[in-house]
Amino acid sequence: MFAAIFFVVLLAVIVLLVVKSIALIPQGEAAVIERLGRYTRTVSGGITVLVPFLDRVRERVDTRERVVSFPPQAVITQDNLTVAIDIVVTFQINDPARAIYGVDNYIVGVEQISVATLRDVVGGMTLEENLTSRDTINRRLRGELDSATAKWGLRISRVELKAIDPPPTVQQSMEMQMKADREKRAMILTAEGQRESDIKTAEGEKQARILSAEGEKHAAILAAEADRQAEMLRAEGDRAATYLRAQGEARSIQKINAAIKASRITPEVLAYNYLDKLPQMAQGEASTMWMIPSQFGDTLERFAKSFATRDDDGVFRYEAPGVDEDTREMAEPDNTDEWFNTASSPEIAEAVAAANAVAQKPVDPAVPEVPERSQQPKAAEDKASSAGELGGSSPAGASPEISFREGEEMDR
Repeated sequence: MFAAIFFVVLLAVIVLLVVKSIALIPQGEAAVIERLGRYTRTVSGGITVLVPFLDRVRERVDTRERVVSFPPQAVITQDNLTVAIDIVVTFQINDPARAIYGVDNYIVGVEQISVATLRDVVGGMTLEENLTSRDTINRRLRGELDSATAKWGLRISRVELKAIDPPPTVQQSMEMQMKADREKRAMILTAEGQRESDIKTAEGEKQARILSAEGEKHAAILAAEADRQAEMLRAEGDRAATYLRAQGEARSIQKINAAIKASRITPEVLAYNYLDKLPQMAQGEASTMWMIPSQFGDTLERFAKSFATRDDDGVFRYEAPGVDEDTREMAEPDNTDEWFNTASSPEIAEAVAAANAVAQKPVDPAVPEVPERSQQPKAAEDKASSAGELGGSSPAGASPEISFREGEEMDR
């Protein structure tokens, strides 16, 4: 019985010694080992053998990267505004022994140093700078914390400002300012848009007026050119009509003279015609009285005797001179078929076609040059001048054959 009890006690002592001599440290943790109250070593990730009743695990430390969020801290800015700032610190324990023996509570130490550094940094900036300079604040906080916690075996990875909450009145003022800024930008954009619209409208009206003026200018130029061509053609026609009328009157006089010569009229006939016309001359409204001198018959007698020949019986008789062949040919009737030809000459038709082509030409963007005077009227004038040298000036509308023939007749 005693042996059984001793065996059980011995087995329990062995089990206790085994339990006291083995420590299991999981991955991501580190254990600080003390022997008789003194630090001996730091172990991590595996099974560790301890001296029973001499070695003990002082504390287990998490060596993974940790993220700690601290409560909002009241900080006064440079412009005397109190803001609440939340910060998040990311750190990792590189030396567990320093973290255990260097500081009582490294979490509290990180928090206090973060708050002190935050107040120092934020206190030197205005609220506007704090809201717009978060990256600068994060870098300065990380540098200050990293240098302050290096002796604790900590490595500060990141420091972030989670929130910056100004007072409610300041928030309202900021919101009003933001609203005013947005309204200002909206009004500026609206004004700029209206200005651009007015500029574009003015430019469009300017271009429209320029194009309208260009069109009116081109139309005026074409109208002036058309009037000039019309006046030229009208002048050509008037000149041709005047010339033809003069030629007709000259031809009529020649025909009358030739007819008189060919008919061999005697002075007796002329005297009879004169006496026959006297009553008609007296029928005028302004002719109230006619007086014929008594010597009028004697004058006619002497005038007839000067052109007559006295016969053997003592009577003066008038013998008409002989008529030559040219006078007889002049007295013959002319061919009047061409007198009633109303067709335009080819030169005038070509000039009118050229003027119509210029008038119907579309207006170009550039200012068109004034077309030179058509060469057809000039050619017609040259022909007329050449014909005039032969038998008088010939119009553009007269046929060359007629002008030449009329010139020959006038020469005769």
